[in-house]
This record gives sequence, C-alpha cells and structure tokens, in this order.
Amino acid sequence: MTNDPPAERPQPSTDQKTRTVQRFWPLVSAFAVLVVAVLIGAVVMLRGAGNPLGFDTEWMDEILEHRSPVWDVPSLAMNYLGGGVIGVFIVPIAIIVALCLFRRFWAAVFFAAATILSAGLVQLLKGIFGRARPEQILVHADFGSFPSGHVANATTMAVVLAIVLRRTWVWVAGVVYVILMLLSRTYLGAHWLSDTVGGLLLGAGVAVIVWAPIANRLYRENERRHRRETTAP
Repeated sequence: MTNDPPAERPQPSTDQKTRTVQRFWPLVSAFAVLVVAVLIGAVVMLRGAGNPLGFDTEWMDEILEHRSPVWDVPSLAMNYLGGGVIGVFIVPIAIIVALCLFRRFWAAVFFAAATILSAGLVQLLKGIFGRARPEQILVHADFGSFPSGHVANATTMAVVLAIVLRRTWVWVAGVVYVILMLLSRTYLGAHWLSDTVGGLLLGAGVAVIVWAPIANRLYRENERRHRRETTAP
C-alpha cells in the first residue's frame, strides 16, 4: 500500500489575488455609501418629520425663481427618459439586448441584476420613509420622495456601463447624464435635493456591490473580447 501525497489544490494566480484586493476596498466603500444614503433618509424623517432641510429649501427657492418654459421641455424629456415604461423597461431591455448581441453576456447579467436591485431598494426605502414630495411638483409621481428613483436608476446605469466599457467618454457621459437627471427632478419639484443625493449614493453603491462578486468573470469576458479584436483579420 502506497501513501500517495494528497492532491494539491490549484492556487490562485497573482493576477487573481491582485484583482481580489483591488475590489475589496471598492466593495467596502459601496456598503458605506449605501449606509450613508439610508442615514440621510433617517435623519430627514427623525429630525424633520420629512420636512425639507435647510439646503433643500434654499435649492427649491432657486429652482422656482428660474422656472421657465425654456427649461420645462428638457426637464420633462428627462422625466420620461428616466422613468415610466421608457426608463423602467425600454431603455434597460435595449441595453441588455445590445450587450448580448456583442457577446457580453456577463455584462448583461451585471446590468440586469444591478438595475433590478437598485429599483427594489428604492421602492423599499420609499415605503419605509414615506417622505412627502414638494408641493411645487409639476408632474405626476408615485408615493414617496426619498430616495429619487430616477437618479438612482441613472446612476446605476452610468456606473455599470462605465465599468463594463472602460472608456473615459462613457464616464464623462454618465456623469453628465446623472447631473442632468438630478437637476430635472428638482426643477420639476418631484424631489427635494436630499432625495436626489440619496438616489445617487444608492445607485452607485448598488452598482459596485453587484460588480464585486462577478468582477473576475467580467475581466475574463473583456480579455476574450480584446483578443478577438486584436486577432481579427
């Protein structure tokens, strides 16, 4: 009878270890960002019973002073683009289909999971906090002002696509899109400024949290795509 040495388990490569470390702190930061978003809602409700904070009131006063038909059209366009059937179904489905057509299946899973989780957390927090929307609202909206679902959705989409596509122009376009969404939501009186900040933090945090466990798969998918592009005739 021979005593064979136990089979050694394959050790992770240096690259894999490096990527594990590289996604640890972003993950910790993402959870911290989510906690901050929830704390903002808790502070608003516990200290002010949902009433606007000082900077909420000051911002809304500025918005009301500068309301004009010139700004109504782009703000309403952002309202439809970021919510309703277009924002909730058409745009996300179109992005998922596009990613699949380009054979970025893990990226499609990443986008779908982050979008669904972000929307679910928004509705959960809206129900928990039950903050009233501003009285100066110009559009029809559902119950619950904190956090802003439009801004959370925009931020989640921007961060996910920036991570997947890894292009500077995607980051820039994402930042611009989120800022425009934030401005449009407060301009229309659909949210207080603190609602949009909460939505921004939630959307970014969710995107990074969903990214962390599948980061290696996304990395390998990008590497395979890069090899195909470089070896194509």
